[in-house]
Amino acid sequence: MQPIDETQKISFKAIIKANYFIALTLLSFYINACGGSNSSSQNLNIDSSLILKTPVNNTFQRGKIINPVYCQSDPTKSYALYIPDDNSNQPLPVVYLFDPHGDGLLPVKKYKALADSFHFILAGSNDSKNGNDWNDAESIWSALNEDIQKRVAVNPDRIYLCGFSGGAKVATFIALHHACISGLIANGAGLEDITSAGNFNFSFTAIAGNGDMNMTDLVSIDNILDKTSTRHRIIFFDGIHEWAPETTMNTAFEGLQFDAMRKNLIPRDTAFIDKFISKNQKIIADNETKNDFLKAEEICRLAAGMLDGVTEKAGWFNQIEDSITHTNAYQKQEQARQNLLQKEEKIKSGFQQNFQTDDNTYWDKTIADVKSKATAKTPEGAMYQRLQAYLSLAFYSISNQLINQNQNKEAEHFVSLYKKADPTNSEAWYFSAILNARNNNAKDATDDLLKAVSLGFNDKKRLDQQSEFSNGQTKINLEKIESKMK
Repeated sequence: MQPIDETQKISFKAIIKANYFIALTLLSFYINACGGSNSSSQNLNIDSSLILKTPVNNTFQRGKIINPVYCQSDPTKSYALYIPDDNSNQPLPVVYLFDPHGDGLLPVKKYKALADSFHFILAGSNDSKNGNDWNDAESIWSALNEDIQKRVAVNPDRIYLCGFSGGAKVATFIALHHACISGLIANGAGLEDITSAGNFNFSFTAIAGNGDMNMTDLVSIDNILDKTSTRHRIIFFDGIHEWAPETTMNTAFEGLQFDAMRKNLIPRDTAFIDKFISKNQKIIADNETKNDFLKAEEICRLAAGMLDGVTEKAGWFNQIEDSITHTNAYQKQEQARQNLLQKEEKIKSGFQQNFQTDDNTYWDKTIADVKSKATAKTPEGAMYQRLQAYLSLAFYSISNQLINQNQNKEAEHFVSLYKKADPTNSEAWYFSAILNARNNNAKDATDDLLKAVSLGFNDKKRLDQQSEFSNGQTKINLEKIESKMK
C-alpha cells in the first residue's frame, strides 16, 4: 500500500463516487483520529512517579515505565519501555505496541499490570503513526527492534506485536514480513493482505468492540482464516473503536501463553489452565442463564481454540458449543444478528448515495438519528455505534482529500458534517482551523485549534509545519496553542 499522492488532482465528484469507498479500508491506515476522541495517555490512572523521563543507558530499571528511550542507532526514534520486576533473570517475552497517534506511552501505561502478571516486556513506539507509509513503518520497526534486542534480554522465540487501528495495520504488515514474529494482536483494524498470504507461523488475535466500524471487517478476516492452518481467534468487547480494556487484552495475552505452551516454549501450567477453564465455564453459564446464546457460543469457540493442543479439556467447550448451536433459541438469535448485519449494509449504501449531494437537511436528520440510536444498550445500538464511526471515517477521508486538493468550499461542507457526526474528534476541529486560516480568519482558526487541543491534539511538529498557520497573512499564536498541549 502506497501513501496518498497529495499532488494528484482529483475532482470533487470523482472523490465522492460510490466506488471511492472501496479505498476507505486502505485510507483508514492514514487516519489521525478514526472514530471516537483522541485519547491522551495522561488520562490513565498511573502514578506519574512510575514514569522516568531519562533512561540510564543500557541499564533500565525494572518496574518503572521509561519514556522516552531513544534508539542508539537512530536517536530521532524513541519508544516507551516497561520491564517487569521479574526475579528469574531469564530473557522475557516482548510485546511491541503500535498506537495510531504515535503515543507509545498510552498502551504501555494501559497494560502495565498485564506485563507484571504475564512477565512480558512492553515497548510502545513513539514514531509509528497514521500518515506514515510502509517504508516508514519498516524503518521504525528496524530501529525499535534492533535497539531492544541489543539493550534488553528478550526471548527470541517470543516476540509479539500488538497494535490498535492504523497501528494494527502496521503490526500486521511487520508480521507478514518478518519470520521472527510469534504472535500478532490486531485491535480495531485488519489488513486485507493477511487474507491472501496463506498460512502463517504466527498466531493472529483479532480484537473488536461491538460498536467498532471495523468489527465486520475483522469478523470477515477471522472467517477467511478458518480455511487456513493459521492459529487464530477473535475477541469482542462492549465498546467502540478504541484500545481494548485491560480485561479483554488479558484474554489476548492468555492466548499468547497457550501458544507458547503448545509449542513447548514454556511448561504447561496446570493451575493457569484450570483457572482459564473455570473462568470461561462460568461466563458461558452466566450467558446461558441470561439467554444470550450468541455470547455463550462465542466464548465456547474462543476457549476451545485457545486450549486446542494444550489440554484435552478443549473438547468440553467444543461439545457445549455444538449443543448450543443446535437449539432453537440460538438459531433465532443468529438469524436476528444476520438480519441486523444486512440492515447495516443497506444503511451504508444509503449513506454512500448521499455523499454525492449537499443535502444538509438529510445529513442533519441522519446524523441526529444515528447518534440517538447509538446510545441504546442493544445489538441495534451497537450497530448504530458502528454506523456513527463509519460516518466519522467517511467525513474525515473526504474532507482530507478535498483540503489537500484546495477545494475549500466543498471541504467546508464535509468538515461541518464531520464536526456534527463526531464533535469530540480533534481532527474535525483541526481541519476546520485549516479552512478558517485559508479564509484569513485568525480568531476562528485559533478557537478551532484550541478546541482540537482540548480534545487531545498534541502533534506540535504537524502544527508547526502546517503552512496555513505560519504564513504572514494569518496571525496565529502557535506558542499559546502549544502551551495548552499535554
